[in-house]
Amino acid sequence: MALKRIALRDFVIVQQLDLDLHTGFTVLTGETGAGKSILIDALQLVLGSRADTGVVREGASQADISAEFDCPAHLQLWLEEGGFAQEDSLLLRRVIDTQGRSRAWINGAPATATQLRGLGEALLDIHGQHAWQSLTRADAVRELLDAYAGVSTQALRQHWMVWRAAAKDLEHAIAAQDTVQRERERLQWQIGELDKLSPGADEWDELNTQHTRLSHAQALLETAQGALFLLEDDEAGISGPLGRAQDMLQDKEHLEPEFQAIADVLASSLAQVNDAQHSLQIYLRRTELDPDKLAELDERLSLWMQLARRYKRTPEELPGLLQSWRDELRQLDAVVDIGRLRQAEQRAHEAYQAAARELSQQRAKAAPKLSRAITQAMQGLGMQGGKFEVQLDKLAEPSPHGVDSVQFLVAGHPGATPKPIGKVASGGELSRLSLAIAVTTSQLGQAGTLIFDEVDSGVGGAVAETVGKLMRALGRDRQVLAVTHLPQVAACADHHYVVAKKRDKGGTSSSVTPTDATQREREIARMLGGEKISDTTMAHAREMLLQAAHTP
Repeated sequence: MALKRIALRDFVIVQQLDLDLHTGFTVLTGETGAGKSILIDALQLVLGSRADTGVVREGASQADISAEFDCPAHLQLWLEEGGFAQEDSLLLRRVIDTQGRSRAWINGAPATATQLRGLGEALLDIHGQHAWQSLTRADAVRELLDAYAGVSTQALRQHWMVWRAAAKDLEHAIAAQDTVQRERERLQWQIGELDKLSPGADEWDELNTQHTRLSHAQALLETAQGALFLLEDDEAGISGPLGRAQDMLQDKEHLEPEFQAIADVLASSLAQVNDAQHSLQIYLRRTELDPDKLAELDERLSLWMQLARRYKRTPEELPGLLQSWRDELRQLDAVVDIGRLRQAEQRAHEAYQAAARELSQQRAKAAPKLSRAITQAMQGLGMQGGKFEVQLDKLAEPSPHGVDSVQFLVAGHPGATPKPIGKVASGGELSRLSLAIAVTTSQLGQAGTLIFDEVDSGVGGAVAETVGKLMRALGRDRQVLAVTHLPQVAACADHHYVVAKKRDKGGTSSSVTPTDATQREREIARMLGGEKISDTTMAHAREMLLQAAHTP
């Protein structure tokens, strides 16, 4: 699993670059200002870091960065779930234009910067030249120990958020208890008032219908009686004439066939008249004047109107208003249930404490192992007899990342008492410590490619040679790329690339080229003695390369 190829188009001062990379230990060297870190900047961008218009080469419309990796087996499922093609290689591409807009692809399919960053964590592990600065930051120190221990604080943070939310709910409920109680009493009184009415959902319309009918009962009875009289009275009614007309036509239909159809029409009409008479008779039997019922309806309608005016609603809105008050009261009852809220806060707190204890145990188990590993690495980096110690203390207050305070202590000399790094370590010692930590922790990660960006700054001599050997040893298991200014480190590399800057009429551009044996000797000699390469520096360079080649 390694970085196989990187291609740049119009990136910063690189017009065009296609570079094939190899496994093992590779160094990038060049003069100061040549742009040795450009490749690393490009890799960080293609793996999702924040982009700006400054990465586009002057005069170009966009910067185009591509990187091809061997695809590790453990990423196949990730690719499948993301809808990306599953292939032996992993091709990442990102384009940034002069407006700052960015587009990205994974194996030819559009991707987000978040997805690129997710891949970056699995593919690359970058150690920058200022990594030592993080050794004095509490959060970075804690995260480094957690990474070494192989633990995550994500679940603990979730427990923390649940606990703090429960505690806040309890706190607010206690503080607002008096206000909530007054609101509850107001709602209870209002609900009691409307409960006396107990308004039905459709009752208002039904009441009005009944009231209208009862208040006009006398007129309705008279109307029904009058209509019935007109239908069935022997002298003035219409039933008798209809029947006689039907009989006359039926009597002569044997002489005139058309009379039969007309007689049938009259028979149908007579049947409908009889139905109407029957319906009117039933209505008159069941309908009567009911002044008591009318008075009862008047009283209830009056109560509806009274309550509607009091609460500034229409009568039709009263049933919904009552339901809304009941809902509010249930919510308030839940809020003021201090006992329930206190139990919820206690359960959440206990869950957080259990997760924090487990995390503390894992940190306590990993801390001495990390201390021993870094102490051992220090011995070959010019800090013989020095000691590194990971100290765990309890925080005064719990936090989202646990209850532990993590601090790195160091003793630079034999017999010295380890003290906080920021108080006792010099700049050079901090750089070497950072390198020792980088080498130690890099051996544990899953990333197939390790990149060291001038982390050897501040060291030299035999220590520099040790750094080179460490990186070469790392390169046996994983791909290692290092930007360095130390010839001792460069001599230990399996592959050597030179970064150069040139100026012409088209402007300034940077190039990266692999070296053959002769070119490599000259570059090592330049790193040893500067621009003026003498026979002595060339001989020194050959000796250094020969010694590195025969060192296991």
